[in-house]
Amino acid sequence: MTEFVIQPAPQASVAVAGSQARFPIRRVFCVGRNYAAHAREMGKDPDREPPFFFTKPADAVVPAEGTVSYPPLTENLHHEIELVVAIGKGGANVTPAQALDLVWGYAVGVDLTRRDLQDVAKKMSRPWDWSKAFDASGPCGPLHPVSAVGHPAKGAIWLKVNGEPRQQGDLDELIWPVADVIAYISESMTLAPGDVIFTGTPAGVGALNPGDVVTGGVDGLGEIAFTVGKR
Repeated sequence: MTEFVIQPAPQASVAVAGSQARFPIRRVFCVGRNYAAHAREMGKDPDREPPFFFTKPADAVVPAEGTVSYPPLTENLHHEIELVVAIGKGGANVTPAQALDLVWGYAVGVDLTRRDLQDVAKKMSRPWDWSKAFDASGPCGPLHPVSAVGHPAKGAIWLKVNGEPRQQGDLDELIWPVADVIAYISESMTLAPGDVIFTGTPAGVGALNPGDVVTGGVDGLGEIAFTVGKR
């Protein structure tokens, strides 16, 4: 048995729908501006940019239920509803035709963003880590196995704040579908079981305040609901 000089951190994981078992998280990849309308609302041209990625630590993924903390160092916390993909088989340089064979399941997640910090980072050409990779920045609902839901390629994706619609889109509006995203990542590094991918958000991102109730969902994958905690 390996001896460590300090106690290792608990294994980050996400719930599995209808099961007591959990899915262990290895790494978290996120796709930027993967819906055309969202790319345009962020001032970019979706027709000319290849996909780009940023990451979150595995333990940034928390249950999308109960209370999710409002993070420090921000006055402009934004919501971004996303389809989440869980990788169950590893692979490098896979083709889009092969890519879906790597998927274990899908979930509904929210990429929380400290938008004011991100805006500063963009202006100064600095990394996005402080705006994207903070504690509890990836609330996520239970994973649904491919065996139960297949590979969702279309269907509504939406988010409401205090019952008011904020984001509404369809999975068929993804600029780079799931298979393409997996293939792109696998060209840069070897994907492994436990990797998780947040696939991008539709238009309508906006600010959250303490006490706000966030609800959201993706057709066929259920709904999530959580309350934003105190500052």
